Amino acid sequence: MTAPARVSHRTRTSAELIRAEEPVLAHNYHPLPVVVARAEGSWVEDVEGRRYLDMLAGYSALNFGHRHPALVDAAHRQLDRLTLTSRAFHNDRLAEFAERLAELTGLDMVLPMNTGAEAVESGIKVARKWAYDVKGVPADRATIVVAADNFHGRTTTIVSFSTDETARAGFGPFTPGFRIVPYNDLAALEEAVDETTAAVLLEPIQGEAGVVVPDDGYLRGVRELTRRAGCLFVADEIQSGLGRTGRTLAVEHEDVVPDVLLLGKALGGGIVPVSAVVARREVLGVLGPGEHGSTFGGNPLAAAVGTAVVELLETGEYQRRAAELGVILRGSLAALAGRGVVGFRSRGLWAGVDVDPAIGTGREVSERLMREGILVKDTHGSTIRLAPPLTITAEELRHALGALEKVLTSGS
Repeated sequence: MTAPARVSHRTRTSAELIRAEEPVLAHNYHPLPVVVARAEGSWVEDVEGRRYLDMLAGYSALNFGHRHPALVDAAHRQLDRLTLTSRAFHNDRLAEFAERLAELTGLDMVLPMNTGAEAVESGIKVARKWAYDVKGVPADRATIVVAADNFHGRTTTIVSFSTDETARAGFGPFTPGFRIVPYNDLAALEEAVDETTAAVLLEPIQGEAGVVVPDDGYLRGVRELTRRAGCLFVADEIQSGLGRTGRTLAVEHEDVVPDVLLLGKALGGGIVPVSAVVARREVLGVLGPGEHGSTFGGNPLAAAVGTAVVELLETGEYQRRAAELGVILRGSLAALAGRGVVGFRSRGLWAGVDVDPAIGTGREVSERLMREGILVKDTHGSTIRLAPPLTITAEELRHALGALEKVLTSGS
């Protein structure tokens, strides 16, 4: 047997580190060729010291920027005390986290988990249990209606109702019990709902699909339809929630309160993975001991950071910043219409930008922006996503949008 190659611990260049990943990491990502070593606020720095403005913010996991002082301080203080007990015991941080998160969202109870996909899986389980115990759906007959072009995660159950063949192909057999309808189509949704429907599960704004914002009234229509049909409205706000759109939750733009809310990403402040199912008492109350759980869900470190995140949102500052800076973002993108931009959708500090395919693919435009010191990510052909930290300044935002204009209009 050949001895494994010895790993050098000397400082390696970006190119060397990228090459070193190739034989030892699964190839389930295709990242831009930048190797981040340090970060602060809206900026990151690679191993050679080149600085980049982060206009992706970890797909909204970094809503409060890199290493926000209040969040780092909360983590440091908790690291010195207690990090994990498992849920076999109580811990002194969890009650406050749950109390304040429930109050922030206007709901009653919290089920703490870790990742966004775990929150979605947990929400599916809770909705089915509610359908059997409360609605009276016959055993194993519950259905959940979802939208085409959704992105709720990558577990086997979740990809079972994805319409993205890249996410699905090769991972069957798939979990039954889901009905897929077009997004933003109330008539199709109403036709799909029947007496077996446990829930309608939707993203208030579809992120991975290219920041697709539904028509005004759609979410209100979903809320009314589910109320009439006696099923749950489950809103996946893992990307759209916690300040991103200029409100605490994207559903607030239509004054809608769902039965179940799925949160993640920004809830962990970019420090630890934290997610949660937040729901009405009647819904989450169906769970009993042993029916669901997570060793790390609600751990003291996560609860401490999550509480600090809620404290930041309680001030309303970040929601206001997203709304105000979103005006700059939208105005700049509108000015680029017909000048390299063939369409865009935005709400708050979040936008999907459709680039003229003659200029390049979304990947190629992202690489050009990287060379200008701006980090974004492509999705679906020639679309790029913009989701900067909510801490970004107006000057920084205009700098990034100026670089986008340069890349689109000069072809550099």
